[in-house]
Order: sequence, then structure tokens, then C-alpha cells
Amino acid sequence: MAGSIQDRGNGNYFLTVSNGFDSNGKRIRKTRSIKAKGITEAREKLAAFVTEVKQGEYVAPSHIKLKDYVPIWMNERSKKIAPSTIETYGYALNGRILPSIGHLKMEAIKPIHITNYIYELEEEGLSSSYVVKHYNILNSIFKLAVKNDVLKRNPIDKVDRPSVSYKPGDVYDSEELKDLYHLLNKEDNKQMVLIVKLALLTGMRKGEILALQWDDVDFTTNTIHIRHSLSYTGKLGYLLKEPKTKGSIRKVAPPKKFMTELKKHIFSKKTDRMEAEELWKGGKYCFVFSSDMGKPIFPGVPNLWWNRFLDRTGFKKIRFHDLRHTAATTLINKNANIHSISKRLGHSSIKTTLNIYGHYLEEADQKIADILDEDYI
Repeated sequence: MAGSIQDRGNGNYFLTVSNGFDSNGKRIRKTRSIKAKGITEAREKLAAFVTEVKQGEYVAPSHIKLKDYVPIWMNERSKKIAPSTIETYGYALNGRILPSIGHLKMEAIKPIHITNYIYELEEEGLSSSYVVKHYNILNSIFKLAVKNDVLKRNPIDKVDRPSVSYKPGDVYDSEELKDLYHLLNKEDNKQMVLIVKLALLTGMRKGEILALQWDDVDFTTNTIHIRHSLSYTGKLGYLLKEPKTKGSIRKVAPPKKFMTELKKHIFSKKTDRMEAEELWKGGKYCFVFSSDMGKPIFPGVPNLWWNRFLDRTGFKKIRFHDLRHTAATTLINKNANIHSISKRLGHSSIKTTLNIYGHYLEEADQKIADILDEDYI
């Protein structure tokens, strides 16, 4: 297998390797442009190139740009993941990734391009989970490109994966919770109040709360079965799917007093459905929390109501999602077992729980140490 070198000046060399003949008797040539300090290094790279071609590891340069390859990747991923996730990928790609590096050819994207892109996101103060999501998207795109012989190597293999540092967010302490429940009980929108209380008492995710059906609630055992999560995409509308992990499919037991309130609410919904007859818009689904005519609640509504409630009452502001964190920290402060807390929250592993709430566990342990210190002689 013969090879040749063409010196193009300024340390640029053009390598050519002959690789037999095609069916028409035409010589097959593989080429590559390289940088080298001199002819000796160029010859070394030629020898490596010849070996690469001989062993069938050579991948011809692709002139396709990242922005043109993304639709191929999206089509492939859409066969394996939920539409709502694909929509989220679209936001990341169209909002940040493609405007930054989408114009580059696939083979021209080097580890330094990815490193600089990640660095820019971190410098903007974006959350570590947001940065990791972008890293994972790019990694998935380049993996498929390697699999499809568009690229020989994945440039991200030489980029350090960003670490995820969970931010605890603000939570309510026991005294604040008492004040909050007092304010909530004065509210007229009882359905939204129940949604907030359910998040505080069980740590359920918003999508899990909005997906609840009547038969998910067992008043005999006072338990709630979490089997689905509700999401919405502009293209497909409302989607009812299984939660994000196997551990998310679980049972939780709210306080009995709350279950009494929930029972009255569901009875009211059943009455509404019976009276609405053919006007009912819930279809085959019987959502615990819905519009007056049974349609599911849009995922943004609880956040909107919650923020307006905080503005109206002047109460300490935290995100709706932090109600879930409040549920966890409340259990930690009551010395609940960490395994039980992890299971109740639907985490995929106890490691996730420790990563998020480790500092709260340390604080709780210190309180125990202070108590023991009082009795130490």
C-alpha cells in the first residue's frame, strides 16, 4: 500500500494513500491534510495513515455541518425518548448550541471548541445541571456520528464532563410551614391549595401531581399510587407517561387529615362529571386535579398561581419545585430514615438523595450532637 507526501508550505502537508482499485479499475485514493514540524514528522504521520487505511479504520472527512447533522440525530433520538424530552433538546440546540457552534463542520469541531462552549455556559452562572445537559446532548450527537462513520472519533472523549452540584434552594422551616398552612386555608381556590399541600406533604413532583387519576388514590389504606407524570409539548399537546425512573413509580402516605380534604375534592369532581354528562372534556381520564370540565391542568398553571399567592400575601418566596425540597428537609429534621426519604421522593438511588440533601443531613446530625452534649458529663 503506497503513500505520498505533498509539501504545501508553512508546515502544511497533503498525504495520499493508494488503496487498490474499484470495480471500474480506477485507483482508490485516501487523502488527508496535516500539520507537521518537518518532513520527518510528516513521514511518521504518513506511516500512521497507511496503517489506518490498511486496517480499515479510515473515515473519509465529512463536510456536513453540525446544524445539518442535528436533524438526523433528532430523528434517531425521537424513536427512543419521550416527545417532551425531544422538545427540551430543541430548546437547548436552537437557543444555545447551534448559534454558537452549529456553523462548524463536524470534523472541524475539536475538544477545545466543546471546552470553550462549556466554559462560556459556566461563566454565565448557569446551573450545573443545565451545563451537563448541553454536554450530554453534544456527546450523544457525536456518538451517533461516529457510529454512522461520519466521524472517526468523538471530540468530547477528551473533554472533562462537568460535575453536577445540586443547589438546595430555599425551603420553609417548621414555623414558616405553620404560617403557610394558615394562609393557604384562607384561599378560595381549594384545588390549587390541595396541589401545594400535596407537594409539601409528599415531595411529589409537579408532573406526578397533575397526572393523578381518581383510582390512584386509595382511601382504604390512605395511600396515593404514583404511576404517571403529565407533560405538555407544543406539537403533541398533553402527554401522560410513566415517571422518569423506575423508582419514581411508588406509593406515598399523606397525613389522614389531608386525605379527608382530598376525598371531598374527588367527590366534588365526580359530581361535576356526572352533571356535565356529554360536556365533560376529560375523555377516558379522570384527573384528580383538572379544569371544571375535566381537562388536565397546564403544567405552568401551578407555578403561576403559587407566585401570585406569594406576591399577594407577601410570604417568603421560594420556587414551586422547592416545595418538594421542603418536604424532604422536613422529614430530615424529624429524623426520618434516609432510605425512606429517598423512596418517598422517588429517587433512582440513595446517592441522589445524599447529593441533594447531604448538607441538611449534616445539620440534623449536628443538632443531635448538641442534644447529646447537654447530657455529657
